[in-house]
Amino acid sequence: MKELINREKSETDINMLSPLTWAYVGDAVYELYIRTNLVNNTKLKPHKLHLESIKYVKAKAQADLLKKLEEVLTDEEKDIVRRARNAENHHLPKNADPADYMYSTAFEGLIGYLYLTKKDERLAEILKLCF
Repeated sequence: MKELINREKSETDINMLSPLTWAYVGDAVYELYIRTNLVNNTKLKPHKLHLESIKYVKAKAQADLLKKLEEVLTDEEKDIVRRARNAENHHLPKNADPADYMYSTAFEGLIGYLYLTKKDERLAEILKLCF
């Protein structure tokens, strides 16, 4: 995967990005993780794969996951979560509770931050706890 995706920004540069940018990347990373796990562990057809993946990637599910993960997060990760949760987002989806959406953004922010900073072992640990 390293050959396909260049993650060359320094951690200092990544810290200067908006937490919503971390969440933007984290959304894609988490979605790919869920889809890959479903493909590897089920024999579902594409439509059923989509329906199953929604159960994991919707705001409520991600918010609940983050609340369960809080006890295993480091202080640095908790700070990342706090920054992403408190980021001013002018987009709220119709079908999500605003609090759930804030926590799901925080979850995606953490995933994106770990990915961008190349903390792949820690990212893998956290993702394994999610599935």
